Amino acid sequence: MTIALKVDVDTLRGTLEGVPRLLQLFDEFQVRATFLFSLGPDHTGRALWRVFRPGFLAKVRRTSVAHHYGLKTLLYGTLLPGPDIARRGGAVMRACAAAGHEVGVHVYDHIKWQDQVANRDAHWTERELRLACDAFERVFSAVPKVHGAAGWQINPNVLALEQRFGFDYASDTRGTCPYYPILNGVRSTCPQLPTTLPTLDELIGCDGITEANVQDHVFAASRDRRPHGHVYTLHAELEGQRLLPVMRALLKQWLDSGPRIVPLRSVYETLDLERLPTHQVDWRQVPGRSGLLAVQGVVVS
Repeated sequence: MTIALKVDVDTLRGTLEGVPRLLQLFDEFQVRATFLFSLGPDHTGRALWRVFRPGFLAKVRRTSVAHHYGLKTLLYGTLLPGPDIARRGGAVMRACAAAGHEVGVHVYDHIKWQDQVANRDAHWTERELRLACDAFERVFSAVPKVHGAAGWQINPNVLALEQRFGFDYASDTRGTCPYYPILNGVRSTCPQLPTTLPTLDELIGCDGITEANVQDHVFAASRDRRPHGHVYTLHAELEGQRLLPVMRALLKQWLDSGPRIVPLRSVYETLDLERLPTHQVDWRQVPGRSGLLAVQGVVVS
């Protein structure tokens, strides 16, 4: 049984403060992960427009957004200019690779992508993904080989571009097992390694779940054995900061019970690509999260 760790890094604060703490924690437990970076301007403050989205306010109240992100971050892109994350945080990003972790592209402008990509055309999508890839190359002097879309938000053009840009694999969706995706008739031979486990911010505040016991619920979900194990998405702004003790407890539970903790690439390297099934990508609600997410659907022949 394996648990693949995918770290989404959404903000400048998450890069500068959360990532180093996670690097220290992972080194302590001798585990490696996949870090996916936001590489353009931090416009987190613009997320306040989501107040009109069903379920958003409830999520904000449950998860103490101000405590996790900080007031300054919540003003970026509105009252404060959005800082360039790759420019300010490039040294931290390179430290991840130097420590033996896999690194890849999350997004260029996180808020812009998450709020708009589902309804945008091929030109817009290619421009945003190209900006992210170019910024990645400036930081690492190498082309990115893995992409994980912000907020599990994509469109058919994303799938085509991942194949065209030469990504080995992507992790853009929620689901149950690795697969080739098809969305609105667009098929991709870039495999999807979907997130299979709930995230902390989806669980905390629901059904009596608190910061003190949330790791037990994630651990219980991970006991559902699967041929390729599970993918757990954590956030540098959460598990790398206030919820670092939760991540420490969860890692200890996993390692004490036997699963291997690996980066996404370790799962990709075990796949039989010739036998990987093709699945439809659907739009569905995920408990604890506002809006619709890209989710693995039925098998397509």
